[in-house]
Formats: sequence, C-alpha cells, structure tokens
Amino acid sequence: MVEIWQANPAGRYRHAEDTREELPLVPGFTGFGRVPTAEDGSFRFVTVKPGMVPGADGKPQAPHIMVSVFMRGLVKHVATRIYFPDETAANAADGVLALVPAERRGTLIATAQGNGALRWDVVLQGLGETVFDI
Repeated sequence: MVEIWQANPAGRYRHAEDTREELPLVPGFTGFGRVPTAEDGSFRFVTVKPGMVPGADGKPQAPHIMVSVFMRGLVKHVATRIYFPDETAANAADGVLALVPAERRGTLIATAQGNGALRWDVVLQGLGETVFDI
C-alpha cells in the first residue's frame, strides 16, 4: 500500500498544526491519499502540485509529496518524498534533498510523462534503490 501526504497548491497543510491563516485552505482537499498497489506493484494518484512549505529551520522546502510504503515483509513502513522535475532551483535549495548524496537524488525526483502526468518508481532494494527515511 502507498500513502501520500502533501500541502495544497498554496503550500498549506490541512492539519491543526498548520496555522498559517494567510494561506487559503482548499475546500474538499485533504492532502492525504492511500491506495493499494496492483498485482504488478503499480499505483496511481491524481492530485494537485503542492506549494512550497517552510522547513523546520523556516527556510522554504521545494514542492514535494511525502510517501509511505507499507508491505508484507517490512517490519515498519518506509517513508520518502517525491520531488518535481520542473523545480530545478527549488530542488537545489531544498535542505532535505541536500542531505541525499547527489548521485542518489534522482530516486526522489519524478519524471515528466506528458499531459501533466509524472512517473515515480519505488525501488525497495538493489540498483537504483529509492532513498528512504529522509
């Protein structure tokens, strides 16, 4: 199962701890989704691109979607992020993404597929393994 959590396009989370009232909430948008994977491991979400959110240090983080992966055989779920390919400058300045070795950052950046669709593959082990627990 794959679960996502994200801010809305204005960069605000629908969460009691996000008290930035100057940023609008979007009616009906929860920022949360959960889907089971298909037999081949594929999954799909249809959502909006989140806005930038402040990090713990107050500096803006690049737009991203937080992802948790749950599966049989994992004692605990794994967590990671999806970043957007059209956010080169924001990705370069993102403090969390900067913690990931440069040669592995590509595992967190989706690829454009046309018509606004993005592709992001989760690799649980081996060559090209997705960076988790960042």
